[in-house]
Amino acid sequence: MNQHAASIPPEGRHCYAVRVYYEDTDAGGIVYHASYLRYAERARTEALRDLGIPHAEMVRRYNLMFVVRRIEVDYLRPARVDGSLVVETEILVAGAASATLRQTVRGAAGTCAVLAVKLACVRLLPGPPGTGPGGMGPQGTGPEGLGPERLGPGGSRPARLPQRWRTVLQAMRDARPAGTATGAASDGTGQGGCGGSSS
Repeated sequence: MNQHAASIPPEGRHCYAVRVYYEDTDAGGIVYHASYLRYAERARTEALRDLGIPHAEMVRRYNLMFVVRRIEVDYLRPARVDGSLVVETEILVAGAASATLRQTVRGAAGTCAVLAVKLACVRLLPGPPGTGPGGMGPQGTGPEGLGPERLGPGGSRPARLPQRWRTVLQAMRDARPAGTATGAASDGTGQGGCGGSSS
């Protein structure tokens, strides 16, 4: 069975470059606020893929997926059409069934936006027939078939991450330099650890 090899980014910071297109901006050529959510989603997907946790494999092998439970965005300075941005993704907390990330969008002039993201791991329903991975019982029952479980919106329920993937998330978190703050990043004009961006 194929498994994607994990690659822990330097200093626990994954970097994803994006270019600002007209479709990302408002009438004034400024990046529309919702576009940052798309940038962050793409960056998270690529960060997980590089860590050996691609979405397709989560669903295929374990019937699991990450969903956004909470997201907060601080908009600090505008980004403009045709600009080059870098999205830095860091793991702040790696739990048994969730992960907390900080994503910083930087442009040539400095930090444009900072996102605090809480991801929850859920098991999709209906699952594969019979007993699923991790000791899950028959479809519609809890672990070991001991009665029904409470379902969340869209027919999903909370689930624990496979230990291999949790270990990788923890390794990325632990790769962050000692003393790195876990709160929101400042609005400084520095380019962080991704080498900045060019216009």
